[in-house]
Amino acid sequence: MAETDENVDKTGEDPPKKGSKLPLILGVVMAVLGGGGGFMAVQMGLIGGSHEEAHEEAVEEAEELPALAFVPMETLVINLPESATAKHLLFTAQLEVEPAYSQEVADLMPRVVDVLNGYLRAVDIAELENPTALVRLRAQMLRRVQVVVGDGRVKDILIMEFVLN
Repeated sequence: MAETDENVDKTGEDPPKKGSKLPLILGVVMAVLGGGGGFMAVQMGLIGGSHEEAHEEAVEEAEELPALAFVPMETLVINLPESATAKHLLFTAQLEVEPAYSQEVADLMPRVVDVLNGYLRAVDIAELENPTALVRLRAQMLRRVQVVVGDGRVKDILIMEFVLN
């Protein structure tokens, strides 16, 4: 038996320790408890404020919408050239105006329709068929409408229908 004890000592191996996993288990348990406690503290509003306060602040910062009026335009039907894949362009819009000018803009609607009808007939068919061109077309139409009715009366043109068929 003395030989077996000497052999163990010569190899340099230590006998296995029975309690070596205890610090690892305690570390994992403490980490889980710490994470859960932090989560609960945030949810209860003890750390970082509560959700209700953040929601109330956001509601208080909301501005009131300005007074607006919308003047509808009649639907324009534009015949397209035979070289186009589509035969017609259906265009419907509404003009966003100051409420004080809504009647004046409505009275000038025949001129607005005439200007937009002429512009849409002059636009190249490739431009009409390009899906990204609507932003440019809208800006061009808005500028033409503002020239007809006067600056400061029409804020925007809202395109309700732009259909090639």
